[in-house]
Amino acid sequence: MKKSNYYDNIAPIYDQTRWLSETIAEEVADFILQLVCATPETSFLEPGVGTGLNIIPLVKRGYSVTGIDISAEMLNQCRQKLNGTTDNLRLIQADASQLPFSDNSFDVVLTVHILHTVADWKTFLDEVERVLKPGGFYLNCQWITPPARREFESYFRSILSKYEASKPISTAKQEIDVEGYLHQKGYISNYLVAKEWLVSNTIDDLISFFQSRAYGLCWGLADDQYHLAINDLKEFCLNHYGSLDKILSSPAKFETWAYRKA
Repeated sequence: MKKSNYYDNIAPIYDQTRWLSETIAEEVADFILQLVCATPETSFLEPGVGTGLNIIPLVKRGYSVTGIDISAEMLNQCRQKLNGTTDNLRLIQADASQLPFSDNSFDVVLTVHILHTVADWKTFLDEVERVLKPGGFYLNCQWITPPARREFESYFRSILSKYEASKPISTAKQEIDVEGYLHQKGYISNYLVAKEWLVSNTIDDLISFFQSRAYGLCWGLADDQYHLAINDLKEFCLNHYGSLDKILSSPAKFETWAYRKA
């Protein structure tokens, strides 16, 4: 399944199946504004904007924000949150690897969990550099999966692997070295944790997220096989955890690598 179709399919459930809440997003926005020393004129771009979870707090504060995403349905979710769009927000359906903007257009470019999805990360970073103003910031961010949730996912991956055993396994994985690539271009970098918080879900919640195919790992099997894998997961959880009502809690982090353009 193509990534665009995958994100179109999960758009209505995207936010509820992730672990960054609107409240946390507000606090992260405050952190970002302080980090980049934002003024009322500061402009923001988020390629891979999705449902707008990261940028809506900036829009509500009155900043000029542009979001790009390949998924029309994800952008529609963003519009619905704002009851349309506002004068200070532009949403564009486009490939984030080919930014449709002139040079030196933005003060801040923000990306969250996008570099592993682009075909050529160096080309993408070159585009970021092109549209970023001198002295501007590129913020490469990610939400760190809570350990308990990551462990739960590993159990399901193991179950899925039984059904995928007959399929050829690709071990090719692009190595992404943002730090090295941007340092050689003269960028100054800094690593910061914008926010740490506790994430809690019941086992039943987590199973329902997988059942709705909310993540990329869920699309490797045909419907009939996937149904069997979900049943195996439920049986495993009952044996392993004792109850589907058990709550798993562990800390999450919003990490930020801040790069300053010379």
